[in-house]
Amino acid sequence: MKLLVGLRKTCLGGLPLLVVAVCCQTTPREGQGPSGEVAADVVSVAAAGEPGAYRFEVGIRSPDTGCAQYADWWEVVGLEGRLIYRRVLGHSHVAEQPFVRGGGPVPVGTGEEVWVRAHMHPTGYGGAAYKGSVRGGFRAADLAAGFGADLAGQPPRPPECAN
Repeated sequence: MKLLVGLRKTCLGGLPLLVVAVCCQTTPREGQGPSGEVAADVVSVAAAGEPGAYRFEVGIRSPDTGCAQYADWWEVVGLEGRLIYRRVLGHSHVAEQPFVRGGGPVPVGTGEEVWVRAHMHPTGYGGAAYKGSVRGGFRAADLAAGFGADLAGQPPRPPECAN
């Protein structure tokens, strides 16, 4: 939670008056989506290889508890919402946080900007995401709530969790 304070001097009937405004702004905590749901956060992205066939190494931090709650994939999504690549994660990473998993080939061009985000079982998308390109690098960025939510139903989908 972020505390915001504002001060303002004004006059009321010729007398000085100090007005103090205080409000609270709730911000998601690590491992939580914008609505407070459990979420997987992307914490790093690196890419190497050839245009159209890059290998991505994606770091994820997630509040895994076992097969009932774990990061079950990361994916690369075009700015328009098209699923480009998904790396399925077959088990939870309770004792390994954050963790990095690679995948590819990812069919993107050198300068093509994309989103990289993670998905949490059972709550879905909502954690921190990265945006960028192989040429320009990747940085944490705010992804609009609900962006590409329909992609969760597209293959590939994870098999049963192997704890």
